[in-house]
Amino acid sequence: MLNLTLTETGSAAPRRLRAGAILLAALAAIFLIAPHLYGNQSLLFTIMTFIVLAQGLNLLYGFTGYLPFGYVGFFGSGAYATSLLVMHTHLPVLACVAGGGVAAALLGLVLGPMLRLSGAYFSIANLAASQIIYFVVSNPSLADITGGPYGLKIEQVYDPQASYYCMLAVLLAACALAAYFRTSGFGMALRAVKQDPVSAAMAGVDVVRARLIAWLVSALIAGLAGGVYAWGISVFYPDAVFTLQFSVFAIVFALFGGVGTVIGPVVGAALLYVLYAAIGISTPQYFQFIYGGLIVLLVLFLPSGLLSLLQRRGIHVF
Repeated sequence: MLNLTLTETGSAAPRRLRAGAILLAALAAIFLIAPHLYGNQSLLFTIMTFIVLAQGLNLLYGFTGYLPFGYVGFFGSGAYATSLLVMHTHLPVLACVAGGGVAAALLGLVLGPMLRLSGAYFSIANLAASQIIYFVVSNPSLADITGGPYGLKIEQVYDPQASYYCMLAVLLAACALAAYFRTSGFGMALRAVKQDPVSAAMAGVDVVRARLIAWLVSALIAGLAGGVYAWGISVFYPDAVFTLQFSVFAIVFALFGGVGTVIGPVVGAALLYVLYAAIGISTPQYFQFIYGGLIVLLVLFLPSGLLSLLQRRGIHVF
């Protein structure tokens, strides 16, 4: 039975790799062409930001089962680290963005012991950690370092065109990592740990190491997204990059499309943020009603996400 499973997995691998390559090419084409067809490049930039966050959260929750309510903490840390590097060093802006991602990953390493928790305990602890970071950076006593409640300005490197393409690169990297998790032996080990960590450990999987890697990769993606976002807007307050709205949207978008897949978070983020842009900004009262109704229907009838409709019909979802 084991050999048969391995054979089937091996035969399916090239097909999944082709699916991943097609998805990456399609996303690149869409967001390269879209600015020429649609004038609001800021909206496209924001859509890409939320796709990256949904995909980064999917790398953790979709493959390990850990739901980080405070995922925005990594995003905000990446934004601040990038901005501080721009302000206090002479490094190229891309190196500063990379530094933002590394800073978020290092923060994830410091918070790694939280992985000993599970379920709601982990989610609440992660939320508390993100709020602690927010209160630290917004502390007026640290205004000389972090800008305190007055935020940071990096208008000297403001370049909406370059930041747009950089966000696209981060989006493609996040989707490529999700495709790797979906098709590789490491991803299979993560799914085994998610289903039954005791059995996975008995089968030779290093449970702690696998969870920590997924946690750090997820933090890295959020940090890179935060760094590029700070570059794209150039002026921001702590509330703008540490608002819990980022975490809520990332969780809802990923769940709506379907976690544990590559395309699910992309579909969820694109559909729901377009809906938010069309209704939520102009008539927020109606949007909250529609949004709440969608979440209730999702939980009741599609707990595995929108793409589970295709899976029920026997269609493979990558």
